[in-house]
Amino acid sequence: MRDGSLPTHGRRWASDTVPANTTLSSTASPGSGYLSAEEFVEVTIDLQDDDTIILRSVEPATAINVDEGSDNSASASRSPTIKRSSSNKFRQFSQELKAEAVAKARQFSQELKAELRKFSCGQGRTSQAVNGFDSALAARALRKQRAQLDRTRSGASKALHGLRFISKNKANAWEEVQNNFDKLAKEGFLFRSDFAQCIGMKDSKEFALEMFDALSRRRRLKVEKISRDELYEYWSQITDQSFDSRLQIFFDMVDKNDDGRITEAEVKEIIMLSASANKLSRLKEQAEEYAALIMEELDPERLGYIELWQLETLLLQKDTYLSYSQALSYTSQALSQNLQGIRKSSRIGRMSNKLVYYLEENWKRIRVVSLWIMIMIGLFTWKFFQYKQKSAFNVMGYCLLTAKGAAETLKFNMALILMPVCRNTITWLRSTKLGLFLPLDDNINFHKTIAAAIVIGVILHVGNHLACDFPRLIHSSNDKYRKFLSHDFGSHKPTYLDLVKGIEGVTGVLMVIFMAIAFTLATRWFRRNLIKLPKPFDRITGFNAFWYSHHLFVIVYALLVIHGEFLYLVHIWYRKTTWMYLAIPVLLYAGERTLRFFRSGSYTVRLLKVAIYPGGVLTLQMSKPPQFRYKSGQYMFVQCPAVSPFEWHPFSITSAPGDDYLSVHIRQLGDWTQELKRLFSEVCEPPVAGKSGLLRADETTKKSLPKLLIDGPYGAPAQNYKKYDVLLLVGLGIGATPFISILKDLLNNIVKMEEQADLASDTSRTSDLSVESNDSNAPNKVSRKKTLKTTNAYFYWVTREQGSFDWFKGVMNEVAELDQRGVIEMHNYLTSVYEEGDARSALITMVQALNHAKNGVDIVSGTRVRTHFARPKWKNVLSKLSSKHCNARIGVFYCGAPVLAKELNKLCYELNQKGSTKFEFHKEHF
Repeated sequence: MRDGSLPTHGRRWASDTVPANTTLSSTASPGSGYLSAEEFVEVTIDLQDDDTIILRSVEPATAINVDEGSDNSASASRSPTIKRSSSNKFRQFSQELKAEAVAKARQFSQELKAELRKFSCGQGRTSQAVNGFDSALAARALRKQRAQLDRTRSGASKALHGLRFISKNKANAWEEVQNNFDKLAKEGFLFRSDFAQCIGMKDSKEFALEMFDALSRRRRLKVEKISRDELYEYWSQITDQSFDSRLQIFFDMVDKNDDGRITEAEVKEIIMLSASANKLSRLKEQAEEYAALIMEELDPERLGYIELWQLETLLLQKDTYLSYSQALSYTSQALSQNLQGIRKSSRIGRMSNKLVYYLEENWKRIRVVSLWIMIMIGLFTWKFFQYKQKSAFNVMGYCLLTAKGAAETLKFNMALILMPVCRNTITWLRSTKLGLFLPLDDNINFHKTIAAAIVIGVILHVGNHLACDFPRLIHSSNDKYRKFLSHDFGSHKPTYLDLVKGIEGVTGVLMVIFMAIAFTLATRWFRRNLIKLPKPFDRITGFNAFWYSHHLFVIVYALLVIHGEFLYLVHIWYRKTTWMYLAIPVLLYAGERTLRFFRSGSYTVRLLKVAIYPGGVLTLQMSKPPQFRYKSGQYMFVQCPAVSPFEWHPFSITSAPGDDYLSVHIRQLGDWTQELKRLFSEVCEPPVAGKSGLLRADETTKKSLPKLLIDGPYGAPAQNYKKYDVLLLVGLGIGATPFISILKDLLNNIVKMEEQADLASDTSRTSDLSVESNDSNAPNKVSRKKTLKTTNAYFYWVTREQGSFDWFKGVMNEVAELDQRGVIEMHNYLTSVYEEGDARSALITMVQALNHAKNGVDIVSGTRVRTHFARPKWKNVLSKLSSKHCNARIGVFYCGAPVLAKELNKLCYELNQKGSTKFEFHKEHF
């Protein structure tokens, strides 16, 4: 039995309260005739200040020599569950044992108070301290009663999902743990150092070891290895569905000296442990501050410690503190109706619905691709039948017809492939009515599709020439040759080598070689460095290789024109149509490149501020040229001559059109960006107090900043955000950059509208007093014109690193401060932190809630925007939007990894089938 003099925390396995008027038996003892020597049990109880007895465990015990006072049972393990005896004898024994314990506890309490009073008389003023101590204890006891009452009223249903030690409770989880035990165990025992890996917490080893120690302390043991049965006992406690049981384990992890009290030092230690498990380095640095915050909240009596019920209260009430940046408000009924969708239809009905939706979503693409395919079929068919009328067909056969048909489609596609990369033209088309009928967001995809058609055309054209009609020609009889081919190839029949080494053959072979190099290095595997080659061949992978190899097409187009002028079977100049296909597209593309060259020279910019943030992100803020006009969501090209005088790279503009500067955020992802960051790191300096970033520089920096050239702006899908009623902006990591400008632009418009509304109100009052009251409506008209169609915007930013939030900290704080109407709702998600409800992030969630309630700042992001943990549940996010904004047109804009793009697009499709809200999905392409 635990000594009643020790202050202990209540184990919530069982409890009874003994009334004050209960008759106490002074003869009750384990050996007083109630039980024989073979029926001894080990009973562990806690004695509370309010006369409450907490029964911790009851277990069979080995025989005890009572006379000798042996403590052999101290090492017996305690079961986490209560084994209740059904015998009346045992119940009577238990009740009398509790009664005796209460009596002893009361007696000890009275003796302790008497000693304190006696000591206070000798010390003079100590009696006031005792009274203060009693008052503090009484105040805490009152708070405890209220907390227990609140829990009884509200229930702990919300908490049942909290404090999970194992994230995924699979049906066969224990089998996996057993398999891990078999692999890791040595001589039938699992060592403490392997415990984390065995239970699937390899990434949180320190946390798992603290849990191991806490479970061992429960058994009064300090062990370095456990058996399979002991592992099962540990596993049962870890995965216990009871919230109280999990809370007790968590408390024991913090309470390392097992005295039932948690001190500020212990809180600090567990905060640092949780921060380490969740890769929050900054939180570790401020652990002392946050430990003091918890003690201030939970220990207002300043007793210097907190107990189990206080920790529970904080956990159950954290939602009260997390009232900031709450999820969208919606009724459960509306959500359930939305998720249920429409009534089940037949298979034909579902297929027809899918077909109709596919046509609605892709009619622009279908129209353009269908027209393109029909043109190619028409050109192929025209040339096929045209050459069938030529005399060469009698010798070369259908090989010639196929080669010439493919050649005609090649000329068309080699001209057309330039159009989707004429960025100025595409940007201009977005502002015209043609932008409503052309899939301008898919310009790069269409460019790639045309490239694939060119590859097929080259194979058909070159393959039929080299492998079919050339052999037919050289193996034809002399009579056939003189009759059908002599007027095209000369009187002397050429050899195979003669055909290949001619101007047509040489230019054709060279074009195939250059195009093969450019196409290969443009593939995803080479362009994104997915293929790892040994040095020095590693230089042919990456963006630089793609960029420079694409300039081989300058040579390809020159060879193509020459190739088209020396045709064997065409002798009249106006029938040599290659140059006709290429003239307009090549001139347009050349004009665009020339415009970019001169425009970049006229866009002189001056660097105003440079900052380098965690995660390898470089922020460049520069002066805005007077003629540079852009829309939010657009991007521009940046060149740094000190890095490369030829390379231009696209980056989203993160400043708003109303700002007097331009800004971009560049993440280190390749050779060029790595060198750019290195170059600016050399001229930057550590920031002064109050400034963000790892390194900073501005116009006052002593070292001269590198020169930059810009070109743009260029159109992007997000620039048309104003046509939607509601916006859902989703950015992964650096993919948030296109949407920062949109948020700032929305905020600027909101501020302007409020200023105009105030001006209109003031003018209206003035005009009512003036004689010329007819003009009083003019300001209101202006205000209506300026009204935004977009009523709400929801920004979801998902990142893996805590330092990423520094990139746009100023923007988030500005939005939170100035958006008084709640038009913009921001949600930050940090995937390195375990999801809410996991025991490894429980204390972080508590500190997060407390700090924001007191200081208005999120401890993770350092902003006023709450940071959620793990990944968003996108189905819930879109369903909430659909329920909240019925009949609205919602634009979903995404920039990030392709995997999530597919998921979001699919969810948009599913929800469009179920309700009146329409989602339109757009993905950024670079």
